[in-house]
Amino acid sequence: MLALNATSGPPLRYNMNPTQPTLPLIEPPEPTAMGGCAERLSASFSAIPPLCCTRSWLTLSFTPGLGPTAARLLRERFGCACAALRAPEPALRAVLPTPVAKALASPDPGLESAMAQALAWSQAPGQHLLTLADPRYPPMIAALPDPPPVLYLRGDPEALNRPAIALVGSRNATRDGLEIAQSVASAFARTGIVIASGLAAGIDSAAHRGALAAGGLTVGFIGTGADLIYPRAHQALAESVIAQGALVSELPLGSPAVAHHFPRRNRLIAAHASAVIVVQAARHSGSLITARLAADLGREVAAFPGSVHSALSRGCHQLIREGAALVEDAADIAALLESAFARQGWQPKAFPAPISRAPSADHSALSEPASQLLASLGWSPVTPDSLVQASGLPGPQAANALIELELSGLVERLIDGRFQRMRPAS
Repeated sequence: MLALNATSGPPLRYNMNPTQPTLPLIEPPEPTAMGGCAERLSASFSAIPPLCCTRSWLTLSFTPGLGPTAARLLRERFGCACAALRAPEPALRAVLPTPVAKALASPDPGLESAMAQALAWSQAPGQHLLTLADPRYPPMIAALPDPPPVLYLRGDPEALNRPAIALVGSRNATRDGLEIAQSVASAFARTGIVIASGLAAGIDSAAHRGALAAGGLTVGFIGTGADLIYPRAHQALAESVIAQGALVSELPLGSPAVAHHFPRRNRLIAAHASAVIVVQAARHSGSLITARLAADLGREVAAFPGSVHSALSRGCHQLIREGAALVEDAADIAALLESAFARQGWQPKAFPAPISRAPSADHSALSEPASQLLASLGWSPVTPDSLVQASGLPGPQAANALIELELSGLVERLIDGRFQRMRPAS
């Protein structure tokens, strides 16, 4: 059972070169593995499963108390969902707790409405139900100990079967963090690598936008039903992700955004990607859950370091202390990915080249007070009072200089009121 608590227990060991390879690119099962289905798939395993098969998997997913792990056990015991539904209750009790076995042996007629809704939803263009019997089901997720019986997908299912990395981080990221996420996502998207994230505010949305801007593919895993978008402000972003990749949920249609849904979403991100890269994260960030789940699965894990004074760096520093790779740009990440992709049989077109560092910015257009204030500002966040004191400027003059530096894009005001120097754009 994967631990979902990012703060409890001893630090995890991040095995960047595991003795056992990372979860492989799984070949589709032979048709005989689906024994028990009334309508078996073709030998080429290229056909979408018949409606009766999809209904059977939906029944498993809607049965109260029957989670993904139990669904996997049923598949291992009976060969497929169809056979499990035809099994007598005593046989089901050998795998399931008695109340769940009873519920599965005599399905609640009320579930029919939910199944009908899901099947009707899947008839719309670009909307798909991917069951574990479907050849389009993503193999990296299928290899989980508890793969979802059904994935609700909007967009192109093929986006889930290509090499991917995940970029995750804080919802309250700084502008610097957003620029890092967007530039890294763009660099990898241009090489044909899929960018995965969670459609949240901050780093997640910057990663998606970076991939979209580069004309690449991006996949958003969400913690609501696939018919809902959270946050609502990301409706337009979600539509772009759907048009240029896919939006994926394991939750039934209509499922709201509640706290316990997001660790489930995080495990799908961790499973789908060959590497999880954390850009900015507080010590108790949900991004650490994703990173630790990825480590448990043998994926590569990396984090961008930051100022020791910034709360948004502490989660990244914690991951690095536990063994995650320290990275500074896309080229560092590429060095980690080459062997991971090779183990999975993937060969991306190319990897991002090292990013040339930007030359020193020309500050000649700044006023003298702004130049003096900038010279007093290091690379760590500082309070306005500390900055004014260090610069020796009078208060009103320092305030005007700060506004000038903000407008010039050289200084950023953080959410806690402190100021931080920005790197010049390359």
